[in-house]
Amino acid sequence: MLSIWKRELQGYFFTPVGYVFMGVFLTLSSVIFFLTIMQSRSSDLLSFIGTMSYLWMLLCPVLTMRLLAEEKQKRTDQLLLTSPVSLPGIVLGKYLAAVTVMALTVLLTGLFVLIVAIYGQVYSGELVVGYLGFLLQGCAFIAMDLFISGCTSNQVTAVVAAFGANFVLWMLDLIQSAINIDWVNGLLSFFSLYERSEPFLMGQFSFASVGYDISFAAAFILLTIHQMDARRYRGA
Repeated sequence: MLSIWKRELQGYFFTPVGYVFMGVFLTLSSVIFFLTIMQSRSSDLLSFIGTMSYLWMLLCPVLTMRLLAEEKQKRTDQLLLTSPVSLPGIVLGKYLAAVTVMALTVLLTGLFVLIVAIYGQVYSGELVVGYLGFLLQGCAFIAMDLFISGCTSNQVTAVVAAFGANFVLWMLDLIQSAINIDWVNGLLSFFSLYERSEPFLMGQFSFASVGYDISFAAAFILLTIHQMDARRYRGA
């Protein structure tokens, strides 16, 4: 697993993918910071984090598009599947490489926190909880988009399909507000990653939300392993 993690992490920075993700994420988060904090002279970092969470929908497909779809496109997937590394090791190595790039990018947003700390009040407890929810939500999106990457045959398809799935998750909240059927609302609420993040954005640590995000990510990692195992069995 460690060798796969190193290989994929190097791949992010030996190609433009990692730089594009970090550059676009930081550029958009800078715009969000200016609009939500600087322009209004606010120190509400939780609102800033909540707005930034929509970047996962847009940018996580960039992180995951090459992880499995590129292997198929270059026909190196069979070499990977017959390597000494186990399937869980392959999937976890690729997943953790994407999470590492994501975490490094989020770490750079600490500059915004420093600016607020210099000119205003920062509540460290609320901030830690907010960033925890933000990171867990990103991990959940990456796991789902990694699975989608494994189901596609090229990087362009992987990006489009992953963005479509992410967009559907975002739409769940809008659909929920438009439907007045209790059991449907409950079902949509259960699957909504954005609604699960609301306790974090109020500075409240939620074991239920943490458990859901971890379970969501674990489920898609297991699905990815199963998908790769089925592909190896078919020899396709």
